[in-house]
Amino acid sequence: METKRKMLLWTLLLCVSLSVLGQLEESQFEDEVDLDLKDFNLDIAPRRVPRQLKTILSKETKPHIQELSIKTTIISRYAFTAVYCAMINRHTAATEGVFQFQIPADAYVSNFTMIIGGRVYQSEVRPKQKRVKQENGKPKNKQEGDASPEPEVEVFRMAANIPGRNRAVFLLTYEELLQRRLGRYEHVTSLRPLQLVSRLSLDVTIVDHSPITDLEVLPLRNGKSNTAGSTGTGSKTPAKPELPITTMIKNEKNVCKITFSPNIVQQAKITTNGNLGDFVIRYDVQRDMGIGDIQVLNGHFVHYFAPKDLPVVPKNVVFVIDTSASMLGTKIKQTKDALFTILRDLRPGDRFNFISFSNRIKVWQPNSLVPVTPNNIRDAKKFIYLLIPTGGTNINGAIQTGSSLLRDYLQGPDASPNSVSLIIFLTDGRPTVGEIQSTAILGNTRSAVQEKFCIFTIGIGNDVDYRLLERMALDNCGMMRRINEEADASAMLKGFYDEIGTPLLSDIRINYTEDSVQYVTQQLFTNYFNGSEIVIAGKLTNQSAESLHVQVTASNNDKSIVLETDVPLRHRQLETEKHVKAATAAMASGTRTVGSGVAQGIGAAMGSIAEDFVERVWGFLSVKEGLRSRLRSQTSKERDHHIQQATNLSLTYHFLTPLTNMVVEKPEVLADGTMAPAPTVLPASEEAASPANELPGDPDDRKPQKPDRMLSSQTSSLRNTIGKAERRPAKKSITISKTSADGDPHFVVEFPLSKLTVCFNINGEPGHVLRLVSDHKYSGVTVNGKLIGAPAPPGSHKQQRTYFSSITIVVDRPRRAYIEVTPKKVILDGRDRMILPCHSTVTVDSGELSVAIVGKSNVTVTIGGNISFVILLHQYKNPAPYQRDHLGFYIGNSKGLSHNCHGLLGQFLYEEVGLAELPADGDVKPSQVLKVKDRSVPVVKKSRRIYSGTQSVDCWFARNNAAKLIDGQYEDYLMSHMFDTGDWPHGTNRV
Repeated sequence: METKRKMLLWTLLLCVSLSVLGQLEESQFEDEVDLDLKDFNLDIAPRRVPRQLKTILSKETKPHIQELSIKTTIISRYAFTAVYCAMINRHTAATEGVFQFQIPADAYVSNFTMIIGGRVYQSEVRPKQKRVKQENGKPKNKQEGDASPEPEVEVFRMAANIPGRNRAVFLLTYEELLQRRLGRYEHVTSLRPLQLVSRLSLDVTIVDHSPITDLEVLPLRNGKSNTAGSTGTGSKTPAKPELPITTMIKNEKNVCKITFSPNIVQQAKITTNGNLGDFVIRYDVQRDMGIGDIQVLNGHFVHYFAPKDLPVVPKNVVFVIDTSASMLGTKIKQTKDALFTILRDLRPGDRFNFISFSNRIKVWQPNSLVPVTPNNIRDAKKFIYLLIPTGGTNINGAIQTGSSLLRDYLQGPDASPNSVSLIIFLTDGRPTVGEIQSTAILGNTRSAVQEKFCIFTIGIGNDVDYRLLERMALDNCGMMRRINEEADASAMLKGFYDEIGTPLLSDIRINYTEDSVQYVTQQLFTNYFNGSEIVIAGKLTNQSAESLHVQVTASNNDKSIVLETDVPLRHRQLETEKHVKAATAAMASGTRTVGSGVAQGIGAAMGSIAEDFVERVWGFLSVKEGLRSRLRSQTSKERDHHIQQATNLSLTYHFLTPLTNMVVEKPEVLADGTMAPAPTVLPASEEAASPANELPGDPDDRKPQKPDRMLSSQTSSLRNTIGKAERRPAKKSITISKTSADGDPHFVVEFPLSKLTVCFNINGEPGHVLRLVSDHKYSGVTVNGKLIGAPAPPGSHKQQRTYFSSITIVVDRPRRAYIEVTPKKVILDGRDRMILPCHSTVTVDSGELSVAIVGKSNVTVTIGGNISFVILLHQYKNPAPYQRDHLGFYIGNSKGLSHNCHGLLGQFLYEEVGLAELPADGDVKPSQVLKVKDRSVPVVKKSRRIYSGTQSVDCWFARNNAAKLIDGQYEDYLMSHMFDTGDWPHGTNRV
């Protein structure tokens, strides 16, 4: 999964482009900061800037945003967004800069990085600690600025001191799966920098397997009426809305590009406070009848199912409306307007009723649901019109009454057996009358509903127990919708009803070939509504299988529907790869000239993450499902299980969720406005050397570093900590061999019988998966390593370097299991699936597998007692642009590997080699050759540093990518994916 590597890649690729954006030259500043516009780095000539705008800029006291660049790529409805914000502090003294960005409520932040004073401050996602409760039940030790996102948190905020005459760069990435509502996907980007920006750009690229249709860009949308999970589709829009100024659209069959880049003058014409509004894009894709769209990539699949042109299923609906005193005024008026409109949209086959509740509960038509007739519609309108808000809020009584009414109807003779039944419940407050305990209300509701119908809940305003409404909906196959206080409740109520007002299918079940898939997300759905979409994702257990059988069963009115097909997996994989390549190409092109290096860096990073988009869809859906299951849990044991699963997935994909915190170190700025010196870290050569063949490790009693102090901040989703230089305690050691692949990567092979050590380099390409050890047929063990690229440091003869970002150990005996190691986490999938952080010291035994982690140092994997591998963790606290967190791979014990073992390292385990000297020939000096399997390999004497640089080893170096030294050539060691256990293509290793 190597998710943390992906997240770092966002940052570090950008860092290359940002090397020119570090500390400002002194010459850029004047002693006095007045109307000099050169510090603002505008896109337009100063003479074209109006006087009023110059006045606004000159009065700015907070750091000025020189550039705000937002780049989104939507691949098959999954959106990756990267936000780049560069601020300048034009003053001599240090000034606080505030980065603030509004993200969609359903999205997850996946990375945050600051670059200040030329140093990189990378965020880390950690599990959220359980809150400690006081005697009165209230949590204590709650820090202002705790990184605890609530379900409706939308504003990401981070404040940091920017040294005098310096720039700060903030990088934020987030991901979301677009939901289809009313036949459209809607993507919203908030453009609210709260000041005029020198260079503002938004680039959105949509790439889909299916042709893109009904593309629409709306006028900039202001207010919060559509930011809390609403669709905004309830309000009417012009047939051809006017595009926001400078908007450009390039729409091809499967690729669409939208750009928006107003200069500072054009921004000021919209607003001078920087609150431009939401940039809204709506679109759909062409879809065929049948099983839906299934995409396959790197061992994962995602299935989009959205049937169309089906007969509408009749519905039985009870509207339960809050008429307590707090609904007085605009709320009740807008609610009535929406209900009048909804009444007009009821279909002849529907049945309906209304209930109002406050202290008292009133039923419009007691003991019955009535058909849709002109007289009933007229009488219902009269009932709605006469609703008068008064009294308290009896939520429990209202739900019990509505449930009893609907349940009795369904047991009667008039009920259609294949109709869809639901309650639409609306309130603006908390329970104040009758039963007021949420747990009791939820239990009573479940008992009353008896899984016979669904409850859809709507909350209006800020004084609503949204957790209660969400749990009530989740427990009873419904959805919850939130309407903000200042929103157009009438339009949003109508929009929500439109989403669920046209049921097409019920009791949908989607099955796949047994034993071909695992960890599949939700497969059973109570209803499918017109214009929506069902999305399922999972893992393929056998990536070499030719096809996957898919079956969909459902009910439509009085008919049963069965759809079946065999999906050709290899063909789908190639198709998915094709449109991922199109997405990466689109991301790399079409960027604006200003800041093009930054844009290209963003494009490259997003392209890298896009290669795993299907897996990330699966991770995203699995986390959402785990959070829903947590809320539905009936016991603490069940709840803890779902919390653990969702937390592990959040950590794996670096998602900031309600179960995780995002921690980032803040720069320390001195009183004179300059940066505090960086912590001194001794280079490897100055550290105490370890004994021969010993690997540095941390002692068991090492305690995790704690922050010196917590900063108060209004950050909605980050806890900000300041850490100082880490004191390294004495280290203990374990013994391993020199046979290894570490660094760039440098390979070292020890031949004990021949008393020789040989070394070579492999100049691979980023993304390549290399076969390190291949003994699948015999011991059942395979080790693969994936390369990540990095720019070469200044003065290097290389254009780029590569490192191992992820190492996977696959074991097939006695049962299939695997271990995946990245610099931040270890994934152990044996008897159970576990995700272990690399910053903690822990040992886990899982059958024949044992994993021992020494926090922030190394991971030892032992298989069956006679095979062991040690993986070094190379991590950087504040990495330079050319540095990458990476891994080193060492073979500890190879006794259990067979003589037929192969791979870049495995082929040498049981070999003997000899060294011969070629005599001088004329001016040519004597040279050395290595005799390996009847091959002569020219070698030269070199010295290599191993074990994190703590030891040097003299070795004979084979040039030219180990030509003649290794069997075959480099391409023979490339694997299709990290779990590929394919055999060596040229037979056994024995001659």
